Amino acid sequence: MTDRPRNIDAALATFDALWSPRILTRVNDWDVRLAKVRGEHLWHAHHDTDEFFLVLDGTLDIDLREPDAPPRRVTLHRNDTYVVPRGVDHRPTSADGATLLLFEPSGTLTTGDYAGEVPDHVTATTGTALA
Repeated sequence: MTDRPRNIDAALATFDALWSPRILTRVNDWDVRLAKVRGEHLWHAHHDTDEFFLVLDGTLDIDLREPDAPPRRVTLHRNDTYVVPRGVDHRPTSADGATLLLFEPSGTLTTGDYAGEVPDHVTATTGTALA
């Protein structure tokens, strides 16, 4: 991917698109992605992989629907981490906006198993390289 250091603040300054992660670097077969978010993503699951979230700034809520359990919400603040287990339906939201660092296997679609129409404010992507 790159053989030089990458600065997260500098990388975040290169894009403004919401819900459209950029690939900061790769570790083995995993992408390290940066995302800016505001509003709601969509309900989806990743059946083959867990999804790691680190909130760099702001607040992120992750609504979860797990088998045999009532729906629940996890709230993450700056420097909080959370792993959504594989196969769990989830919907990230951020009322006031947040910046995130995510770890996912390369090629993982941001909308997971969602098969409906993707709203205009969400990009269904496996990640976009930084400029």
